[in-house]
Amino acid sequence: MSPISSFIQYYKDNFVIPHADSAELAEKNRLHLIICTSILFIFGIGDLLGVLIFRFSELQHYIPRIIYYSVFTIASLGGFVYSILIKDCPKEKAWFYKSIQVYIYICIMLAMTLYNFFIFTQPFNGFLAFLFIGILCLSLFSLPPWFYFLGMTIPLCIMSPTLYDTFGLSGLADAILVTIIVFCLSLYKQAIEKKQIILVKKQKYALEVKTFGNFTLIYEGSVIKFSRSKSLELLAYLVSKNGSSVNTKELLAVLYGDKADSTRYGSSFRNLVVDIKHKLNELNILDFFIAEYNSFRINPEVIKCDYYDFLNGDKQALKSYTGEFMNQYSWGEETAGFLDMKVMK
Repeated sequence: MSPISSFIQYYKDNFVIPHADSAELAEKNRLHLIICTSILFIFGIGDLLGVLIFRFSELQHYIPRIIYYSVFTIASLGGFVYSILIKDCPKEKAWFYKSIQVYIYICIMLAMTLYNFFIFTQPFNGFLAFLFIGILCLSLFSLPPWFYFLGMTIPLCIMSPTLYDTFGLSGLADAILVTIIVFCLSLYKQAIEKKQIILVKKQKYALEVKTFGNFTLIYEGSVIKFSRSKSLELLAYLVSKNGSSVNTKELLAVLYGDKADSTRYGSSFRNLVVDIKHKLNELNILDFFIAEYNSFRINPEVIKCDYYDFLNGDKQALKSYTGEFMNQYSWGEETAGFLDMKVMK
């Protein structure tokens, strides 16, 4: 095998995550893009309104800034809306549909840094924005290293002559060094994510969820027991949602009644979340229960579940269903009715 072939194989083995294993990472990208674009939209609309209101009498001198803030604001709004609408796309297509907007949005932001750099003739601010985007991507998004390499290198090459003229050789060298560091960190992050996925895939054979009959959570052959009885019900309801995010208000209604609110039951609910996290950490169960931005979900990819097998048409799961689904919870009756209809078809 040639050195190039060996390098390509090494890269694939250690840094390439198959699309089939990328659904959870794509969902995290989607959630993080919602937060990122909403914050940046507020900044963009604020800057745009500031120019329109306070510089209205001399708008002709601020046309480049109006264009800059308008594109910035529209791109943020578009990324936000798309990320909301694409929430329930099929898992097998999630790696593309939930991440494509991230790539588009970042490319637009990089183009805006060049606009700042050349049109505004502000090399320092433009380069700071360039670095900010690189660090923001590393912090929030799961992206392949090749994207960091191209995304950082191409703008840097375009900016290099001006960087050299403005900051000298040492300034250009620092810019190159920072770009190399960001790329190396992206390699490290991707390698960690791939190892995590491998561990989680192994965990799937040990973590089993039984929903037909009573809801039971089993790990390595033993039933998992929590300190609080409603902790199990919270997980049961999230399992019934098949990976969809559920907000706190809905969970409070399910656990404590339709009239429950965070003022009265917020403390009890937080104790349930702590109880679940503590027990799962104690057993070293990874990526199963996910709490993000006042919403909660489970990751269907890390468990073996008779309900999910049934939905996927597994013959053994179809035979094992006898009309009972999470019997200990009244809200499970609706899903049981849905499963009954599936069986009769």
